[in-house]
Amino acid sequence: MKFVIGNWKMNGTAKEKLALLKSLKGIKTKNKIIICLPFTLIPGENYGIVIGAQNVSEHQNGAYTGDISGKMLKEIGAKYVIVGHSERRLYHNETNETVQAKASMAIKNGLVPIICIGETLDEKKANKTVSVIKKMLLKSIPSNGKFIVAYEPRWAIGLGITPSEKDITKVHKIIFDTLNKIGCEKTPIIYGGSVNAKNAHDITTIPHVDGVVVGGASLKSETFLPIIDSIN
Repeated sequence: MKFVIGNWKMNGTAKEKLALLKSLKGIKTKNKIIICLPFTLIPGENYGIVIGAQNVSEHQNGAYTGDISGKMLKEIGAKYVIVGHSERRLYHNETNETVQAKASMAIKNGLVPIICIGETLDEKKANKTVSVIKKMLLKSIPSNGKFIVAYEPRWAIGLGITPSEKDITKVHKIIFDTLNKIGCEKTPIIYGGSVNAKNAHDITTIPHVDGVVVGGASLKSETFLPIIDSIN
């Protein structure tokens, strides 16, 4: 089984959500489809498709205007939540420690966190990928509970650039070996960054790649369904 996770980011309307979920209703696949939606789109009919969120507070409740707790997400139907996406780290200054706290809070409230890690272009050029990935991984993951790790190279997201098979193989092995050393060898490791119908199949055949995160292509059935079909 592979994971195919759609990340809508700050896009979509209720009408567009229903159109996509209806197109996925009853889809025949051996893989797990998850759609991570903006908070406002999570409630309501999901047509049997698993729904996730894109962020969660590190706090259970309190005076944190604008935040949303794991308990709230669980109550409105979310089962998974993305934490530590590169855009959150970049635009909201989220640190590894913040990401770890959010992942732990998600688990406490019955959600499965999808923990994103990835190096910048400068770090890649400086041959720091290995050290950066190991540090981000170990400092971002919770001390217990089930979670997913998503490798999303920050230099590839949203730019139409896909790392070479060699690059993905190298990083996913680093992640797997690091998790194996701490007894988390069964943790799914997925790839995200410019995934489309042309490259999804090849990416998911790479060792230790347990699925993909799909960005813009997950917004509409005509671009998302071919990705799902290519991985079946």
